[in-house]
Amino acid sequence: MRVIDFRDASCKHCYKCVRNCEVKAISVVHEQAHIMKDHCINCGHCLEVCPQNAKTFASDMDRVKGYLRQGMKVIISIAPSYLGVLEYNRPGQVVDALKRLGFFEVRETAEGAALVTKEYRRLLKEGKMTNIISTCCPSVNDLIEKYYPKLVPMMAPVVSPMAAHGRLIKSIYGGDVKVVFLGPCIAKKEEAIGDERVRGAVDAILTFEEITKWWSAQGIDIHQCEDQPMGNPDPGVNQLYPISGGVIQSVLAGTDEGHYYKVHIDGLKNCMELFEELEKGGIRDCFFEVNVCEGGCIKGPASDKWRQSLVRAKMDIEKQVEHRAEAVDIDGGAVDLHKVFTDRRVVDALPDDKQMQEVLHAMGKYTREDELNCGACGYATCRAKAAAVFQKKAEIGMCLPYALAQAESMSNIVMDVTPSMILIVDKDMRIRECNKKAMEMLGVSREEALERYIFEFIDDRDIAEVLSTKKQIIHKKMSLDTVKLKVVETIIYIDSLESVLVTYQDITKEEKAKEQHFNLKMETVEMAQKVIDKQMMVAQEIAGLLGETTAETKVTLSRLRDSILFEEEL
Repeated sequence: MRVIDFRDASCKHCYKCVRNCEVKAISVVHEQAHIMKDHCINCGHCLEVCPQNAKTFASDMDRVKGYLRQGMKVIISIAPSYLGVLEYNRPGQVVDALKRLGFFEVRETAEGAALVTKEYRRLLKEGKMTNIISTCCPSVNDLIEKYYPKLVPMMAPVVSPMAAHGRLIKSIYGGDVKVVFLGPCIAKKEEAIGDERVRGAVDAILTFEEITKWWSAQGIDIHQCEDQPMGNPDPGVNQLYPISGGVIQSVLAGTDEGHYYKVHIDGLKNCMELFEELEKGGIRDCFFEVNVCEGGCIKGPASDKWRQSLVRAKMDIEKQVEHRAEAVDIDGGAVDLHKVFTDRRVVDALPDDKQMQEVLHAMGKYTREDELNCGACGYATCRAKAAAVFQKKAEIGMCLPYALAQAESMSNIVMDVTPSMILIVDKDMRIRECNKKAMEMLGVSREEALERYIFEFIDDRDIAEVLSTKKQIIHKKMSLDTVKLKVVETIIYIDSLESVLVTYQDITKEEKAKEQHFNLKMETVEMAQKVIDKQMMVAQEIAGLLGETTAETKVTLSRLRDSILFEEEL
């Protein structure tokens, strides 16, 4: 199942999604962007920045409505980020609005976070791990398992608050109850449905964006709803999980006997920078709270509040979380909170030097100076882009400087599609223009060619003659020994430019075919002559033999005749 992707035919050659994907999990095929599931960490940042609003999201809305139509007992696990994301007068109005849709009960995911907090405290107290990385964020978990697998031993072997809460709810209400997680996170969808290690804890995912549209479709005004209590005990400080540093605050609310230095990191780039440092092995005895979304889950890609002030959302949550103490009435003794993380590294084939050069040349990059590394295509360097082309994740046309140079005039298109070498050479023998075939044959980029002289590459005597006499040369067969080609040369003087237009039509194959055909004819003629000569010799031999035999026969018959005649006379 593909959780997120882009609509076909919606891309406009902007590559903004590729530029903003830090793990380069987006491929471009026939100018259409697609998300590569095995590379993706489901952070959703590409969907946030897409100017065409071309996102597609695998929604569970129909599944949830199906549960309700069948009269199943469906319980909502609502992420605590609702305190800073949804609009209401009192938090209890959210509960009433959800129950009006048919949900049996509404409980806060922070209840599951309380169980996770206890596990983190246990790990800190044991002090057995070199470093401890929180595993609440599924995108972070995917990032480590796929791109920094050496750090897997540092991942806290604990399920996320969502999975913990789903299992807790089913332990309370029974295994036949349906649990629907409601939050701002796209990655939760992949975790709930695609991760076999926690499959079954949560049956469906809804986003805040989806729920607000559902309320609107049903005519439910949350501001007119009643103030109803949550179905769970007060989760206390664990309601701070969705804001940056919230996990650490929850851990510190209890007895902290560990020796770990505690640091919170949010934002994908910051997480990757941290993991790169951890791979070097110079950091020890730290507890890292990590989150892919900057500011925490309150800025999740499915919050429907992408443009809302992060500060405002953070303040809204902190003001509403009155109890900063440890949750004491939540018992999860029967809930399995253990999770084993593994090496799921992404391995892409890399081009060798020859293959790299082939792709770079196709992109118009013949020297290091040609590699502008502008990043317009979404890749930091031209070589990274070339590797992506080799891996069939990118296309040649994504190189905007190259595409711009190609599109500067229609004449460039004509010049580049012709199989002949085309050059313009001025009176000083300097190359002023050349087409793609000429660049390939001469082994230089356009930029380098325009700084060189024609005599550096080929015999310039004909060119010099036309520049001097202004008399054109048409269809002259010749050899270009430096590039090992047989060509038909045409040189035309351009009076207005004081230059010449030089074309070399490659006839190497045709000439070789003619030579082979001529050789074949000569061999055939020679063989025919040999056969004729041999036949003549045989004929002569036969004739000689026949003549000799005829003479002998004549003598014999004559004698026989004379003998008979003589005998009669007797």
